[in-house]
Amino acid sequence: MSHVYSRSNSTGVFFHPAPERRAEFQSCCGEMFSQLVMCDHVDTVGAELVRREADLLILDLSGFQQLSQLAGVGALIRGRAGAPVLLLCAYEHTAWLPELMAYGAFDYRICPVLNDELQQAVRQALAVPADPAAAMQQELLDKEKELRDLLGVQRSLQRALGGIDSIASMSSQICLALCNFPGVRHTAVLHMKARGDLQLVAQEARNHLDLSRLLQRRDRLLQSPLRDVFPPLMAVARGELVLMDAPEKAGDPELAMALHDRNVRMVLALPLRADPGGPEMGAICLMFDRHISFSREQFACFASLAQFVSFGLGMSELKHQNDALSGQLSLMSTVDGVTGAANRRAGEDALDNEIRRARRYGLPLALLSFDVSSFRSSNDLYGTQVGDITLRKVAETVMGRLRTSDTLARMRGEEFLIVATHTTSEDAVRLAEKLRGAIAEADLPGADFGATISIALGVVQVGQEEGSGAVLDRLDTALHRAKRAGRNCIKVAA
Repeated sequence: MSHVYSRSNSTGVFFHPAPERRAEFQSCCGEMFSQLVMCDHVDTVGAELVRREADLLILDLSGFQQLSQLAGVGALIRGRAGAPVLLLCAYEHTAWLPELMAYGAFDYRICPVLNDELQQAVRQALAVPADPAAAMQQELLDKEKELRDLLGVQRSLQRALGGIDSIASMSSQICLALCNFPGVRHTAVLHMKARGDLQLVAQEARNHLDLSRLLQRRDRLLQSPLRDVFPPLMAVARGELVLMDAPEKAGDPELAMALHDRNVRMVLALPLRADPGGPEMGAICLMFDRHISFSREQFACFASLAQFVSFGLGMSELKHQNDALSGQLSLMSTVDGVTGAANRRAGEDALDNEIRRARRYGLPLALLSFDVSSFRSSNDLYGTQVGDITLRKVAETVMGRLRTSDTLARMRGEEFLIVATHTTSEDAVRLAEKLRGAIAEADLPGADFGATISIALGVVQVGQEEGSGAVLDRLDTALHRAKRAGRNCIKVAA
């Protein structure tokens, strides 16, 4: 759509408190207006806009560090009621743009701005469409396409977050979804791990850009020398949106050259946080191959997408924490905390399962039970701490000589059960002899004080129709016989 530019009778109002900034604008763009009013205070701008009808209001916010210092700027934008406003905003404060868009529409440029770029922006703001009706129609069509694009990205992202998966795979799907936005050539998800370790967990490149190579690292990214100039790192460090509309505006020539080489013309980064005002979880980064002047709706959509991603990552983290906790609880419910062997319940469950399997396939199954002899007297002499270490060492010695298919369980006190699969009574006796010798030779705690530890063992082969209760009774009888017969003794159940 063609526009006609004319400076006849055009009036401009420019705001910045510093006289040198006002002089620079006057020198650069003064001839583009028939009248240009310079203001050093927001209140002065308001008064001038009441006094005269301005064709263009230019608000230069560069040099300000807090948006609160600019109280009244929002009211100026609202008061324009759609009339042209050009806002100049510093690169490090681009998060102000969506905030100020809540007051009304305006065009913007990100500082530093070259003279040619600033003149072009002023010329565009002052241009009058040759056919206003056609221009309005085109604007509506452009807005419709913009909303379709945003809806498409939102749907893609919702599909990516449909299943709570690992953070890495979910982040990969997020990057793919964000690449559906027009002009996006590279996307990345950065995630904050423990102790402030920011990591690159996923990226999708349509321009062969490797972000980890660009940053020369994949983790501890906040220690990168680019922390204060590269948008995604700034977004995490500052906790706010960062928009860079030209790579050279970062102030790092090597970074600018690397991005230009990969056809990157604009970078948008948004922080991720589960709750408003909460700690940063990371950032999403989008790199574009073209310049786009984002609307309020686009900024709002990107903020919403960042919130979706934050929720997805938070739910994934919570799921993995729950899985880890569930695994710990499961371990605690099946493992004896002192010895590391299975506890009684887990041992009895293993026995029932192996009995059923032995019956189904006609396999031999043997049980061994052993008691750590003289343990109680040693426990009384040297204390429970030494006693627990002794039991743990005995269990480790035994488990080191069992097969992976066998189960060692602590049944009570110093008494243990071994479920030996595919084992006859003869094989079980040989295993018992091996274990008895291993314990006798083991370097157990208390040996320096003259303590002696040995085991008495009972052995039984499970009958074809025998249940766990009956076979444990026979095994218990054999163990008692071995204990009565003395230390280092093995008895086979009748």
